[in-house]
Amino acid sequence: MNNKIQSLSGYIHEYQKSVHQPEKFWSRIAESFHWQKPWDKVLSWNFENPEIRWFENAKLNITENIFERHLFTHGDKTAIIWEPNDVNEKALHITYKELFDRTCQFSNALESQGVQKGDRVIIYMPMIPEAAIAMLACARIGAVHSVVFAGFSSSALADRINDCKAKMVITSDGNYRGAKNIAVKSVVDEALEKTISIEKVIVCKRTNAEVQMRLGRDLWWHEAIEGQSIDHQAATLDAEDLLFILYTSGSTGKPKGVVHSIGGYMVYTQYSFLNVFQYEQNDIYWCTADIGWITGHSYIIYGPLLSGATTLMFEGVPTYPHPGRFWEIIDKYKVNQFYTAPTAIRALQAHGLEPLEPYDLSSLKVIGSVGEPINEEAWHWYHDHIGKGNCPLVDTWWQTETGGIMISALAGITPNKPAHASLPLPGIQPIILDAEGNELVGNNVEGNLCVKFPWPSMIRTTYGDHKRCKDTYFSTYPGMYFTGDGAKRDHDGYLRILGRVDDVMNVSGHRMGTAEVENAINEHPKVIESAVVGYPHEIKGQGIYAYVICDMEGRSQESLIEEIKDTVRKIIGPIAKPDQVQIVSGLPKTRSGKIMRRILRKVASKDFTNLGDTSTLLNPEVVNEIIQGANIK
Repeated sequence: MNNKIQSLSGYIHEYQKSVHQPEKFWSRIAESFHWQKPWDKVLSWNFENPEIRWFENAKLNITENIFERHLFTHGDKTAIIWEPNDVNEKALHITYKELFDRTCQFSNALESQGVQKGDRVIIYMPMIPEAAIAMLACARIGAVHSVVFAGFSSSALADRINDCKAKMVITSDGNYRGAKNIAVKSVVDEALEKTISIEKVIVCKRTNAEVQMRLGRDLWWHEAIEGQSIDHQAATLDAEDLLFILYTSGSTGKPKGVVHSIGGYMVYTQYSFLNVFQYEQNDIYWCTADIGWITGHSYIIYGPLLSGATTLMFEGVPTYPHPGRFWEIIDKYKVNQFYTAPTAIRALQAHGLEPLEPYDLSSLKVIGSVGEPINEEAWHWYHDHIGKGNCPLVDTWWQTETGGIMISALAGITPNKPAHASLPLPGIQPIILDAEGNELVGNNVEGNLCVKFPWPSMIRTTYGDHKRCKDTYFSTYPGMYFTGDGAKRDHDGYLRILGRVDDVMNVSGHRMGTAEVENAINEHPKVIESAVVGYPHEIKGQGIYAYVICDMEGRSQESLIEEIKDTVRKIIGPIAKPDQVQIVSGLPKTRSGKIMRRILRKVASKDFTNLGDTSTLLNPEVVNEIIQGANIK
């Protein structure tokens, strides 16, 4: 059954059906998948508890829908093209049959190491095929994978292991990233000093770095698979069984373990992939994300492979060994759909047009943007110079919690408008509310973006803490899923995402809670108090600006700032290192002791107008001091 929308009238028709009869609509979409047992009920839900169940009591295995469902027709088709970091290293083309054999083999290896259905497995790996195989093998046996981006520190990794009480870590000896060779295994070793639940560590050889292997706990990947059969019977799982946990920053310090279940996630990621990118059977598709983020889960691994697509996996960075690397890869493989982040686009834009000149980009049919709202300048550069003005640009809005793309143009089907996410996908019912929770109807309105009806791939809970899920997403506006983003519906009825409305920053497309960075800064022994805000950054979209009260005894300002940055890097990882640190004598507070972040945001943005009435502050004099300090920087 073809669930692909072919025209604008087709989109309007499908959208109407999906809103008026959602259960019937999703039942029809789901019927094209292989289910070991069909569902008794399409959907049960309430947003008060919250409790959402899709395809109730249905039994399936997501990997059967990737492999067994497709093998007869395209076992010999390339599933994954792997492009290594080093241009001189040989690329790999892995067929569906080869990927199936390797997934089954590793599934047997996991089971022989004691991993069972429901066990949590941490994957902390570079962008190598084994990372995808590890995810798929977990899914095949019913273990719950939690991929942690291999740039996170040992402390951040330990926090995630402890939160989900993981049984195993799958990692590598090292990681090639541009000119760097990163020691990955030693970060795992350090993390495991602060954890008690891990029984086994499987280490994949990548860089041949010397690593410590603990007897009885650690074993090499190649040893783990030795002698293992390539036959494996997929586990029978419930549609609402956990597929994975993915940690994301929130407005409080502790990362949240976002839980996605199998059935709904499978149906939605495949449907959204097919329609947003208008994928055709012989296309080469490339998403540049890391599998440590939701984009890598949904649109490198699950969405493309469920569609029988050829998905490209790139180990390196956009500027190594030269700033034309992305364009070189597009030319090399004749990529048809290219999906990347505005941060990468802005960084490459800064190198000008020269790096583009040697490469033929005419194979491109669709270009896409993900991770943060794209500014108009970057949109036009991307559209004009990469898409050559004739590729639809899909500016996709979604979140770790939504599991798949929610608002986006469908390539070549629905209209493109610069810097607008545009229209919701079928099944998605967005709504704009004012601060009091009143719906803002009609066009030319701006407010808080919510969703009023469930969709199959939405968050089910936050692991081990359902109350936090309720408080974060379903309590601000009762009966609604609150996205935490502001949005504007323009005069044409198209949606433009305005960014976060809470204490969460979007740095290079990755969410970072201000509290999480503050907690890390406060670990420095000389720090008394800190406040962190986001500010406009020409490459990253948002940068991290920290205001810090310190004990300056025996320290220069310069050395202390570097120490603070280094502390954050060690505790969270390089991704969270503040771009600016301003040492201050105090922070602007209300009489009840609340930090006035609005003022700090304005100062960080070099906007000293309309600071509002500061005379009611506990310490109004500190505002001028902060402004002067910011001006000097």
